[in-house]
Amino acid sequence: MVAARRRMLKLAAGLLAAAAVALLLDWCVPSGAPAPAAGQRRRDPLPAPGAEAANLLWVVQVSDIHISRFRDPKRAPDFEKFCSETIDIIQPALVLATGDLTDAKTRDKLGSEQVEVEWKTYQSILKRSRVMEKTKWIDIKGNHDSFNIPHLNSIQNYYRKYSAWHKDGSFHYIHTTPFGNYSFICVDATLSPGPKRPYNFFGILNTNQMKELSLMATQSLRSNHTVWFGHFPTSTIISPAPGIRALMSSATAYLCGHLHTLGGLMPVLHSQHHGGTLELELGDWMDNRRYRILAFDHDLLSFADLTFEEWPVVLITNPKPFLYSSSAHEPLDKILYSTHIRILAFSPSVITSIEVYIDGVYLGNAHQVSGPLYVLKWSPQNYSEGFHHIDATVQDASGRISTRSHIFAMEETLSLRFDFWPSVILLTDHYVLARVLFGLIVLIQITLLIIFRYLQKPALKGPWFVGEVIDGHVGACFSFGVFVGGSFLQGSLTFVVGILQMLFFNLPLMAYLCWCLLLRCQGHSFCSHIRQVRHIMAVLVHLAMTLLLAWQVYSCYFLQRTYGMLAFFLSPMRTWLVVLTSALIYKTWTLKSSELRTYIVEMKNCQSS
Repeated sequence: MVAARRRMLKLAAGLLAAAAVALLLDWCVPSGAPAPAAGQRRRDPLPAPGAEAANLLWVVQVSDIHISRFRDPKRAPDFEKFCSETIDIIQPALVLATGDLTDAKTRDKLGSEQVEVEWKTYQSILKRSRVMEKTKWIDIKGNHDSFNIPHLNSIQNYYRKYSAWHKDGSFHYIHTTPFGNYSFICVDATLSPGPKRPYNFFGILNTNQMKELSLMATQSLRSNHTVWFGHFPTSTIISPAPGIRALMSSATAYLCGHLHTLGGLMPVLHSQHHGGTLELELGDWMDNRRYRILAFDHDLLSFADLTFEEWPVVLITNPKPFLYSSSAHEPLDKILYSTHIRILAFSPSVITSIEVYIDGVYLGNAHQVSGPLYVLKWSPQNYSEGFHHIDATVQDASGRISTRSHIFAMEETLSLRFDFWPSVILLTDHYVLARVLFGLIVLIQITLLIIFRYLQKPALKGPWFVGEVIDGHVGACFSFGVFVGGSFLQGSLTFVVGILQMLFFNLPLMAYLCWCLLLRCQGHSFCSHIRQVRHIMAVLVHLAMTLLLAWQVYSCYFLQRTYGMLAFFLSPMRTWLVVLTSALIYKTWTLKSSELRTYIVEMKNCQSS
């Protein structure tokens, strides 16, 4: 009997290991055939950056504005000042507002819904500041702008009514200049239908959307450069093979938002795809008042992430930072052929001086050519080997000083790496990782139950809850996704929720019940074990379980506030589990001696073997 049991356990362990390996392979090995190589643009070293105000284009990006009816009364006035004053000073050719234009949260922060007054506030800011008359303003949706919208034609889709762009879906905008065209491709991965929070944290692209984007990518090869932009980082977009990163491989950069500097833990979230495309997440306007200036100077890309009302603003466009260089997308030879260092400087006051240093050696003061462009003659051949450090210190008439510095190099064979954590955050497909972890934790839990119950595998069926996923539309939430409004939304954050549920409740509950049952088998009752077992340890165990149960009860309240009373009563994972937990704990401590006899015998058999 014992030998047979061990053979069965080995078989189960082998099956579990095989499943784990399959999940890991699915995560590590790219799905589908590799994407075709990006088309090559012709790159000539001339004309190179010189003293003329030519071949220069700059744009502004702002993200995660979160105009709110209930929070931060300064957010909207500051944004209006940005649209009227900051944009007036910088005068970009184009502004990209990359999603989460409004907050769409209820007063208690638990619920989510489209608030029309927030959209009216956003539109009135655009109109009062007349920003759309000064520049091309392109605003796209974020996940907050899609909360609680049953379909794109719904009257609650206020984006169509109050935004500047009005149109849903991905698109290709071409900006034309005397020195060439620049393509800007929008990736709209917002969900439709759009569920309430938190189950639309990840974006999704289907096969048809990927085909449309692929066609846009091909068309953009005729432009000098292609910049993709969207709300979600690629790590939070679910897409079919060959994947969204492969599709944008011909792009110089992908601009996004969404992650809000991870609550201040990651103030800089930049990395680079294997093909050379930069992925540049921008911190939020909501709390941090961040925005970005991005420039193409003789087709060399440079950018600066900035904070509202911090002046002067400085951007060194030549020589550009080596870390953000890509020989696959930029004519880097132009730096070596250039005759002048080039700097963009903006301020409400007159710029009085721009001191330039390379490797700590003062080179001189840059002089103004036209508008915000300042130049200083240099000899790039003097810096043709190794890394070098350039500093530009700008002072305006109000006495404000700002310094911009970076590392540059002429040799393409040199190497600099992006920081580890930003690369992990931006380049890992987190929905796949969540699926793998969820599967492994489920397997661990099943394994433990099989061991305790002689390989009787429990069935895993049924939804986590049934409720109003969108107001007026009942849906069902499973670990693998959400069914609502006749549509299926692939699982992403659902796996993360499942992981947290198992780690912080299901597994501790199983361990707690086993501990309680062990004490009962040793002859203890609830009162006697407090006195006879180590008192402090027993109290701590019960206290820990009480706190976890309280967290589970709060999650039931959150479910009711978010998805309504129907979800509260039809939730096996939340409400029903609270009732079941209470019943199991009560049953464990009130089992009769005759009912415990089986467990005691099994425990003695295990100890003797």
